[in-house]
Amino acid sequence: MKVGVLALQGAFAAHIEMLESLGAAAFEVRGAEDLAEADRLVIPGGESTTMSMMIERTGLRAALEGHLARGLPVLGTCAGAILLARAVQHGRGDQLHLGALDIDVARNAFGRQRESFEVDLEVAGLHEPFHAVFIRAPRITRVGESVEVLAALDGSPSLVRSGSVMASTFHPELSGDTRIHELFCSVAPGASGQGDPTGPTPEAGPT
Repeated sequence: MKVGVLALQGAFAAHIEMLESLGAAAFEVRGAEDLAEADRLVIPGGESTTMSMMIERTGLRAALEGHLARGLPVLGTCAGAILLARAVQHGRGDQLHLGALDIDVARNAFGRQRESFEVDLEVAGLHEPFHAVFIRAPRITRVGESVEVLAALDGSPSLVRSGSVMASTFHPELSGDTRIHELFCSVAPGASGQGDPTGPTPEAGPT
């Protein structure tokens, strides 16, 4: 399995290390030609407005939209969740959001860097809690009918899935626990529907 990790900005190296520990052939995605080689893609945390501008500047937007429409499995973490959302609150007016998940996201909703925290989350399909790291985390403020909530913090969705697209508001790559990445690697390709409520939600579990 070849897993691309968007490497324009942010915490991409930790994702690559974790994916390689699972036996995946993980590599950096910096352009459309790299994305074409990927069986699935991780969009990491970082600064969502900076990542948005770099996606536009490198000409990756059209390639991302095309691969998402064709059902490329994608995991977006923290800033990656913002980029996958249908609508973004408290962002720049020209900020990119791909609409691959029928969710609305508020940037920095849990506070600045100094308000970062860690907490154990109950995750659907996992037998033991997952130790989640929240850093300048966004908050998912709305989920559409097509979106399955896999974990929540105080009633706020923190891990969601719709079809072949997953998103977390925390950083699973910083936990030392591979189970979220295993869950993602088990997701079957299928059309995301760009937020279409009729899109499929495949079964998933550890590989």
